[in-house]
Amino acid sequence: FLDPRYLNVLGRTLGWSLLATAACLLLGYPVAWVIAGSRHRNLLLFLVVLPFWTSFLVRTFALIFLLRDTGLINAALLRLGIIQQPLALLYTPFAVLLGLVYGFLPFMILPIYASLEKLDRSLEEAAEVLGARPVARFFKVTLPLSLPGVVAGSLLVFVPSLGSFITSDLLGGAKQVMIGNLVQNQFTVARNWPFGAAASFILMAIVMLGVTVSIRSRVR
Repeated sequence: FLDPRYLNVLGRTLGWSLLATAACLLLGYPVAWVIAGSRHRNLLLFLVVLPFWTSFLVRTFALIFLLRDTGLINAALLRLGIIQQPLALLYTPFAVLLGLVYGFLPFMILPIYASLEKLDRSLEEAAEVLGARPVARFFKVTLPLSLPGVVAGSLLVFVPSLGSFITSDLLGGAKQVMIGNLVQNQFTVARNWPFGAAASFILMAIVMLGVTVSIRSRVR
């Protein structure tokens, strides 16, 4: 496990998983906030869970058609005259990160929405009466009370991102390898089952560490 190639794959996997979790949090919290305060929350929740009606593999293939050189994004940018030649979007770290965020964003939105929906609005009204501005009310009242949803959503995004191999395999190509691809190759191609099992154990240990930290944060 001290092989620089393995450490590089492990570091890349952790980095992408953390970035995907942070991106999902930045995108998912405002969405959950809007849904919790909307009169059409049932419709908005339906739109959030609608991607689950389609296979994750099919959604990943849809991203390929969007990001490829002749895809919708490049075709639109070329037609608008913004670019002169297609952008290399597919088989890049950006494509892998986009795939992770797109695939796991609902797992961030739903727990945060559950926390915000149960939030006692009278506490925000009390803070407003006491002179707290909107930013102060958010950081002093709303965010602390919604932290259980944030922690749960972050865990639900981080853990599957660690073990994901379809996203990096289809959107990243051979150059963008995650630890899930490494484990898969050891069991299916290289037939090095001991190393594959050891790599899986390291991945499971990282997941257990993340779960333990989240549980302790809730207890506190």
